[in-house]
Amino acid sequence: MTISKDQQTKLYRHYTEPKMVTELTRKTVALVLAGGQGSRLKDLTAWRAKPAVPIGGKYRIIDFALSNCVNSGIRRIGVLTQYKSHSLIRHLQRAWSFMRTEIGEFVEILPAQQRTHKKEWYQGTADALYQNIDIVQRHHPEYVIVLGGDHVYTMDYSEMLLYHVQTGAEFTVGSVEVPLAEASAFGVMSVDADMRITRFTEKPANPEPVPGKPGMALVSMGIYIFSKDFLYKALVDDAGKMQSSHDFGKDIIPENIADARAMAFPFRTDKGEPGYWRDVGTVYSYWQTNMELCAIDPELNLYNHDWPIWTYQPQYPPAKFIFDDDDRRGEAIDSLIAGGCILSGARVKRSVLFFATTVESCSLIKDSVILPKVNIGRNCRITRAIIDKSCVIPDGTVIGEDLVEDAKRFHVTQEGIVLVTMAMLGQILYPRLHSSHDYN
Repeated sequence: MTISKDQQTKLYRHYTEPKMVTELTRKTVALVLAGGQGSRLKDLTAWRAKPAVPIGGKYRIIDFALSNCVNSGIRRIGVLTQYKSHSLIRHLQRAWSFMRTEIGEFVEILPAQQRTHKKEWYQGTADALYQNIDIVQRHHPEYVIVLGGDHVYTMDYSEMLLYHVQTGAEFTVGSVEVPLAEASAFGVMSVDADMRITRFTEKPANPEPVPGKPGMALVSMGIYIFSKDFLYKALVDDAGKMQSSHDFGKDIIPENIADARAMAFPFRTDKGEPGYWRDVGTVYSYWQTNMELCAIDPELNLYNHDWPIWTYQPQYPPAKFIFDDDDRRGEAIDSLIAGGCILSGARVKRSVLFFATTVESCSLIKDSVILPKVNIGRNCRITRAIIDKSCVIPDGTVIGEDLVEDAKRFHVTQEGIVLVTMAMLGQILYPRLHSSHDYN
């Protein structure tokens, strides 16, 4: 398809034009909750926080929330870290240090510091904000956006912010429709005709369907906008409750619905359909999200020049595909191949290869996610697998065809996805004393 002159002009432009800062976004601070353990991702989070898990060939999961902020014109951002945060902090320093604090732009790291008299680490999402309430107040925001750092989606937060102000809400919850069978993993909402929240249940066993849509439920995206006065009071009140778990979904949101004006913001496309939003909370959902990016016309468009996903990019040469013999041809079909990769007479189908990965001759990779700096030897067959960073796969290895044998060495999900790490291969580079866990 030939592109239009306007599209050609955009491609020729040598800079990016994110959304302009408005008076409304200027009064807003975004706080990204990035301290989660992500235990359901198994060994992928053995030595890294969930928001730091690589995704989509070159990104980290947290890049989506941070890019949404910048592209929405919100440039005052705090990232709250806790669990095994070294790789996350390193990534934030490399990828997100371009903001200019002199003009009120920043991505500030807020690690758990035991900042209250209890001398405790973050006890929940609400407690994480409470422990940093003085830092938030120092920026004098009128509105505070609270985001999860572990979801994959693109969204203009300024639209939700405008909705929050126009509806006179004290807090607004980003919402999206998901199949009823999947809703038990989220906070489920009931709303009236004006989208005012009437009920909020965290991870219910029997989710309530959307009226008129028996197969769908309205769930929280983990995106909240608070007016400052309400937020400060709610955090202080919650901190004084001994029985509270100090969590937004379990405590703050459901306990304030009756007395506060609580609104649900529906996340929809321009066509009125539910927007693309993925909680990559399990090994299978992580694999599935990467596979969705390989589609011919994926719901999440990484190639939108008007909404770039920002990240740190190591300086590697272009991907290289070599040899063109009938039985030894370097090629990739319906796949994402990052810089520095070499397909040396190997074939890749419907897969994501992160940077600096090498696949040797006569190997076949299908429906798989290969993280950075992996070396796959000759005559290997890998199907429906996730290979963690820096693994060396020996010549002749077969993964994903005999799940019973795979389960003896690797982690195999109920859906048949095989997760392979260096530790499982006996390739720990830097062993820790008294520990046999994985290496990040």
